[in-house]
Amino acid sequence: MRATQVVKGREFVVAFDEGEDFFPALGQFCAEHGIRSGYIPVLLGGFRSARLVGTCGPLENPDAPLWDSVQVEFLEACGSGTLAWDPDNDSVAPHIHLSAGLKGDQAHGRTSHLLKGTVQFINELVVVEIVKPNLIRPRRTDLYNVPLLAFDED
Repeated sequence: MRATQVVKGREFVVAFDEGEDFFPALGQFCAEHGIRSGYIPVLLGGFRSARLVGTCGPLENPDAPLWDSVQVEFLEACGSGTLAWDPDNDSVAPHIHLSAGLKGDQAHGRTSHLLKGTVQFINELVVVEIVKPNLIRPRRTDLYNVPLLAFDED
């Protein structure tokens, strides 16, 4: 386990509108406000389409991360996540999970890691900046090259 005490900075309420591409809009928001580390305690809204980590087939290795994804359409979602700095790409690396109901499928649910999404009507989220320590997301080559959260205390 890894843990650290954080110092919170600014807090924002952000609304992404119809048709916006979720991750580029989030990246633009972070760039405009100089946010490199933080968390999203709540995300509420609709997606016209979303790409989630998942597969329709059997898992070859249940211990390994799954890099496959599924496309879902017209969903209502709630989620949360963290924002950490990706030193390799010199940009914010969001890690967001959500639970969503498919509106056209009796609201059957999906829960997974969000890879891509296009907003339908609105997405509302709260972003809380962390000013200390810097959250970073380096890749762990010994763990399938997964980018894991780490604390840069400098």
